[in-house]
Amino acid sequence: MSRTVTGLRRLVFRAPNVLFRRGLGGVVPTRFLYLEHIGRRSGRLRNTVLEVVAHDAETGTFHVAAGFGADSDWYRNVSRTPEMTIQVRRSRIPARAVPLDPEESGEAMVAYARRYPRAARRIMSIVGADTDGTDESYREIGRRRIPFVRFDPR
Repeated sequence: MSRTVTGLRRLVFRAPNVLFRRGLGGVVPTRFLYLEHIGRRSGRLRNTVLEVVAHDAETGTFHVAAGFGADSDWYRNVSRTPEMTIQVRRSRIPARAVPLDPEESGEAMVAYARRYPRAARRIMSIVGADTDGTDESYREIGRRRIPFVRFDPR
């Protein structure tokens, strides 16, 4: 399900993108990464800012969720061309996108909701996903509506 974010929410969502584009990624919290990827139809460089839902410092991998579903442009783009660059603060990292399967996405959604319960509830209301707050409810949302992607450094 793809939804358009408008008004004040759009400004808040876009603020980190503006900071990264202006070379100010160092002031953006590590909870966000800047994704530079190739458009699936245009072949042109595209970019977006995504929330990091998990980071493994040992392997250098980052996990993100396609909050608006598998129809999100960035998700469709990295599914087509998985080689891209991510930036966290000032560090630019060549990476490869690996979509998680539905079961892994379900477990990742549960882990996120446990770690950030208020943020998880807020995001569910923004994307229009109904949850009763239980692990199973979040697991089903991850399995069926919100795919996750792992970015592996190259």
